[in-house]
Amino acid sequence: MTRRCWPTAGCAWWGAGTAPTGSRPCAAGTPSRDSGSAGPRGPPMTPPWGSAATPVPRYKEEESRTASRAGHSAMLLRDAGGYQLVVFGGRDSSDCEVAGRWGKGKIHVESIHAPKMTEQLSRLVGSENGSRQAPKGLRHQSCTVVGPFAVAFGGETLTKGRDTVCNDLYVYDTRCSPPSWFRFPCSDRGQKRVGHRTCLWNDKLYLVGGFGPDGKTPCPEICVLEIP
Repeated sequence: MTRRCWPTAGCAWWGAGTAPTGSRPCAAGTPSRDSGSAGPRGPPMTPPWGSAATPVPRYKEEESRTASRAGHSAMLLRDAGGYQLVVFGGRDSSDCEVAGRWGKGKIHVESIHAPKMTEQLSRLVGSENGSRQAPKGLRHQSCTVVGPFAVAFGGETLTKGRDTVCNDLYVYDTRCSPPSWFRFPCSDRGQKRVGHRTCLWNDKLYLVGGFGPDGKTPCPEICVLEIP
């Protein structure tokens, strides 16, 4: 397996593999989602969703609201009183908003233990000056919570007419009062991503999918963030 590194100021994404191509075919006899689909050995089957016998899950609107957003990120972060849900991006603004607060014992959160990544992020932001302003006009970025940090990457900016796909790494540090944002730019165009996902697993932060620099070509690479 060939590994590829894209340098970022103070960190890098390493190629960890390639996603499989093609789609997985349905097994023989698997019904489709049409209400008149025939089962493998019987009359047409009625789908479980929407039937009178099965309740349909739905979202219930809360009393609190945020500014209108699309392509934003939401982060459930610990604070002194418990937890708060913070949203950013998805509009032509750098404002962060607290969408909700919960006291200690009100909700149960299973945090992923990532001591190595947490220590690396702490060292990374320790040499930089932070800002209280969130990324301005950014949407369709990825965002993953790592201990007291939230790590955002890529996305596209609403403040540019051209070359809107980004490859900057942002770290949101909640240990500060007030919390601060740290930006780490990258000059490598090959690392630009929009509509991708990041996932924390086994003390590593993985980058999967999304569109590349042109905003149109899907990316098959699976990469892992490496901080020296």
